[in-house]
Amino acid sequence: MTRLLILTTALAGAAGMASAQSITVLGWGGAYTQSQVEAYHKPFTAATGITVISVDSDNPATPIPAMVEANNVTIDVAVVEYADAVRLCDEGMLEVIDHAILPPAPDGTPAMEDFLPGMVTDCMVGTDVFATIVAYNTTAFPDNPPTTIADFFDTETFPGKRGVRRGAKATLEMALMADGVPAEEVYSVLATPEGVDRAFAKLDSIKGDIVWWQTGSQPPQLLADGEVTMSIAWNGRIFNAAVAEGQPFQIIWDGQVYEPEGFVIPKGAPNLDAALQFVAFATSTEPLANAATWISYGPTRASSAPLVGVFKGDGVTPMAPHLPTSPENLANALLSDYEFWVDRDAELNERFNAWLAAN
Repeated sequence: MTRLLILTTALAGAAGMASAQSITVLGWGGAYTQSQVEAYHKPFTAATGITVISVDSDNPATPIPAMVEANNVTIDVAVVEYADAVRLCDEGMLEVIDHAILPPAPDGTPAMEDFLPGMVTDCMVGTDVFATIVAYNTTAFPDNPPTTIADFFDTETFPGKRGVRRGAKATLEMALMADGVPAEEVYSVLATPEGVDRAFAKLDSIKGDIVWWQTGSQPPQLLADGEVTMSIAWNGRIFNAAVAEGQPFQIIWDGQVYEPEGFVIPKGAPNLDAALQFVAFATSTEPLANAATWISYGPTRASSAPLVGVFKGDGVTPMAPHLPTSPENLANALLSDYEFWVDRDAELNERFNAWLAAN
């Protein structure tokens, strides 16, 4: 009997005692939500009889504080970025998750030894590692394609509009790497006033060519419509557009900013017991590996990595080379520093918004 079968059998028994007939999970939408529905939601319902209602948000962390403070929490589980999970936990907005509920790896390795370092916190259980990358439309540069993060800011050699997420996080780091700051020095530079000035100066160099985006579905659309020739984007959205939909898009891994994200449970979730069952199920070895066959985000358990196969969208494309955590994609990559953003998110976004409003 496989570990997943043992787990699902146990969950099915527990579900019989649970009062919840459904839980609501808040996600990012698009290809990301599809991966969760296929890898987590459907199997969980089959194992427990508990229906999973999927709802989406531009940023699932955003509505949580208002819900908790109003004592009107309408979701049971949300998937959020690492820095947001730490911040919300510190602010008392999330339930603490007992690590004892997390199942071991199939070979018996305890969960906390199987998860990659830092992937489980007091209030979050990591699901995947995604990356903010640069992508371009290959039809725009048939003879001399861009290959580096610096090329994104070189509109003379590589003409066209640029898609950029409307926010400071990752945008400032990529600007510094494009300006020649080594990945390992980015946060020490960005922690200084001079470093912040340097990042905004680099953004100034393309400000007139930027098309701003706020949701993950926008960069692939901007590239497909020809509104931009290059865009900062989330790697999973570009992978799905290129491989599943046949769009002529290429990812530049140089200068990627990669970051874990995971499940949290808002304080006062209406179906806490069922939410905990869901988190334990979804973050076990096989579901995490399965999710990585639907979208090109790396799993957070060591035991999941060998199980990642081909893309479920075509049944052919191997997923491993397309994951942010693949060795060949990490040559000049930056791990997002959650402590940096927990401490500086408000001030840097205030500076970003002021810069955005200036002529």
